[in-house]
Amino acid sequence: MRRFALRTGVRWKISIAIAGVGALIAITLSLVVHNAARVSMLDNAREVQIERLQFAQRWYESAREPRFGTKLNDPALPPELKASTERGRRATHVAEGPNGVPDVWAAAPLGNGDVLSLHTPFTDRSTAIMEDLDRALVIGSVSVVFGGCALGVLIGGQLSRRLRKAATAAGKVAQGNANVRVRDAIGGVVQDETDELARAVDAMTDALQERLEAERRVTADIAHELRTPVTGLLTAAELLPPGRPTELVRDRAQALRTLVEDVLEVARLDSASERAELQEIALGEFVGRRVMLLHPDAVVRVVHESWVSTDPRRLERILGNLLGNAAKHGKAPFEVTVEGRVVRVRDHGPGFPEALLKDGPSRFRTGSSDRAGRGHGLGLTIAAGQARVLGARLTFRNAHQNGGAIAVLWLPEHAPTTTGSYPIVRLPAK
Repeated sequence: MRRFALRTGVRWKISIAIAGVGALIAITLSLVVHNAARVSMLDNAREVQIERLQFAQRWYESAREPRFGTKLNDPALPPELKASTERGRRATHVAEGPNGVPDVWAAAPLGNGDVLSLHTPFTDRSTAIMEDLDRALVIGSVSVVFGGCALGVLIGGQLSRRLRKAATAAGKVAQGNANVRVRDAIGGVVQDETDELARAVDAMTDALQERLEAERRVTADIAHELRTPVTGLLTAAELLPPGRPTELVRDRAQALRTLVEDVLEVARLDSASERAELQEIALGEFVGRRVMLLHPDAVVRVVHESWVSTDPRRLERILGNLLGNAAKHGKAPFEVTVEGRVVRVRDHGPGFPEALLKDGPSRFRTGSSDRAGRGHGLGLTIAAGQARVLGARLTFRNAHQNGGAIAVLWLPEHAPTTTGSYPIVRLPAK
């Protein structure tokens, strides 16, 4: 059973946390202030009631008549006050009234055993003050909660933006742009844990780049060192007497030479030093002529002709590798379609393996046995590298109808210059 996961951003998590803490503190302080104010007012009301009772007691002792709202031996006297007066003590008592308004009692024992008491409700002015205080506490608590939300959105938004910038920069690094630095991408004056993360990612990127560069140099050096003995081996094979063994030796020597040349080409493409030599060509006508030479059995269909500025030699290399991959791993018929600046190469075999569709072509990985089993996985790697030099995009997918693999080459509208940069496109004035 899958676990349900609620995905929220850092901004809202921080905002909710600050708002929750603010609400808890505001409610706690409001309760404390409310109770303290109520106790203080009731204590003050007790003192006032005692003073009024003392004045009324002095009047009763002189005039023998209860005045100023006092009563003699009030039957409604609370039991607590009655017990205190029986012990000869003057006391006060607060009881809840019928409408929730406290009643303040005060009682004093007289010399003849009678009890003089005074009973008044909590003053309207004190009740109004408590209501105003409660209203102010509610407004303050709500303001604290909304202020905490705003502060959380502000703080969390800044942190979220920095993390998103870091994720974007890391994505560019993952796509092969080793010149991007996460620390420079997030910017900012205040340094926090995000900067530590960015520095760690940059250090990891540098280490991986150094390792990849070292592996590329080793591969290129090995392939370069193998070129001379392989060439000698191929020359020596030509001198062998005719026969089946000689043909096998020549075939394997030629395959070894092709592998060495492919490895050298991959190393050059990885070094990012290759530059396109641009020419204006009619794409449909060019593709038709080259396909007839490379693979005469392929069917070429030009839907829409277009003139493009590209490197013919590299374009021919891409077409040759795509057709060679289709012939080696796919099935006839082979179709090449030109539509504007888009070239599609399709076969009717089992299709590309899932690993290639997910991660793209990789050297020395030919995928599953239904499409692979032969070769070294360099053909599509070289095609993708040459496409990058042309500023083009090479994508791979499988056909849903009738099966087969489809490689699509998207040539750019503005091709790279011979220096590897892109020309400035000036828009017409409006």
